[in-house]
Amino acid sequence: MAPGALLAHLAGGLGLFLLGMSMMTDGLKLAAGPALQRILAAATRTRWHALGSGMLVTALVQSSSAVTVAAIGFVNAGLLGLGGALWVLFGTNVGSTMTSWIVALLGLKLHVETLALPLVGVGVVLRLAGTSHRRSALGSALAGFGLLFFGIAMLQQSFAGLPERFALPQGTGALAVLAQVGAGALLTVLMQSSSASIAVALTAAQGGLLEAQPAAALIIGANIGTTFKAALAAIGATPNARRTAAAHIIFSVLTGAIAVALLAWLLGALTEAGQALGLAPAPATRLALFHTTFNVLGVLVMWPLADALTRWLQRRFRAREDDEGIPQYLDDTVLAVPALAVDALAREVARFGAIARRMLDAALDGADAARLAADHATVGRLDCAVETFVERMNRDAMSHATSESLARLLRTLRYHESTAEHAMLAAGLPPLQPGEGALVGAHARFVESARLLLAQLDAAPHDPTALEAAGISMARAYETLKRTLLAEGAEGTVKISVMERALRRHSALRRALEQAVKASTRAVALTEESS
Repeated sequence: MAPGALLAHLAGGLGLFLLGMSMMTDGLKLAAGPALQRILAAATRTRWHALGSGMLVTALVQSSSAVTVAAIGFVNAGLLGLGGALWVLFGTNVGSTMTSWIVALLGLKLHVETLALPLVGVGVVLRLAGTSHRRSALGSALAGFGLLFFGIAMLQQSFAGLPERFALPQGTGALAVLAQVGAGALLTVLMQSSSASIAVALTAAQGGLLEAQPAAALIIGANIGTTFKAALAAIGATPNARRTAAAHIIFSVLTGAIAVALLAWLLGALTEAGQALGLAPAPATRLALFHTTFNVLGVLVMWPLADALTRWLQRRFRAREDDEGIPQYLDDTVLAVPALAVDALAREVARFGAIARRMLDAALDGADAARLAADHATVGRLDCAVETFVERMNRDAMSHATSESLARLLRTLRYHESTAEHAMLAAGLPPLQPGEGALVGAHARFVESARLLLAQLDAAPHDPTALEAAGISMARAYETLKRTLLAEGAEGTVKISVMERALRRHSALRRALEQAVKASTRAVALTEESS
């Protein structure tokens, strides 16, 4: 085969492998999105649970990036603590080694037609005949799995002809090993897939193009190269997303350093262990075992260090948390998974509502408009961020239930916005300065009933009966105040201009309270439906 044709064959094999991996990952992620959410939420109670969850889900989805996105989404949504997220991420590194075993035990052993063609055929039929998002997504995953094996077969054919024309750098010296690690990291960055880089290393070793140690160094580099995507995702991200990405980078770099330090010894020990376990002496199998072993070693090293790492990360990236106008839960990394995006949005909307109620409380105190201007600017910035986030959601992959949840969330947001606007309107009018008599008592009862209602809105969990009673009490107090104002205006005790301003102010306060109650009721109903 001519060099040009050989390189074209190699590029085609890589392209098919990446396309198949992408289709398989996206399909499984969409088919198992809600299940992925439930598994991670329920299985992160302890380190062992979180570690096992990350390993299992990554092995099933065949993409550590997809599970990293899910973990970041749960941290952003407040459903998963940073400590639990770290162990999920450590588990994804171990679970991602399943790709090595698939390539070593299946991709390099079977005739491609045996597995790939049936998978592509069944997958396309499911994709075209799928009447639901889940079945269609599963079809894409199966077809992607088949294309992945086609890509492996083409890589094998390409590497079979490479030894006569190309000499990849070999050597076992320190500089050679570092160069090989760098090459593996660069391949992963360029192809945006550590799985593709590892497949290249395994097929090259199986075809005799690389010795075991240089191929192992390439795999270490591929493991480190996955941090590039995490670093990109952290740019402009929320504080918790940055902390999660930083943990992923620290773990991968530390694990890689350990693997490089123990490289020669570990390969020798694993060769003997493989023989004892009865594993085939093929280079690819030996390298798959190496890939799994050094990631497990990384987990063992991190076991006593995780608590200190969590505390250190929590002290970092705090500048954004001090600015309320910057979203704390919305992050681009969750946009690809609609269920996670809606979870993050729900937390941000709840934070929006807390600021709106704070504005209402300040307006009840008689604060002037200048005092509320900062909070008003904050909710304005948050509203723009929420609007942008919703517009960028993956609507094509959104289930009907998730779409309905999104619609209810947007309705809740409108109620919070109305609360803030009416609080601002009330603050723009001078507070009532009641004189003597009935007006003093009517005004005091309205303010007291409004504060009791706000206390019920801020309570967790909500007591629907108490909230309804507080709302009725506020409405009655408002009507009493309104009648008293009108009567005193008619009698001349209060100037007509003062009466009208007071009526407008208290009408705005009443309207703000009613909108806050509607927002709270919607939020509770949404929580009950999703649980």
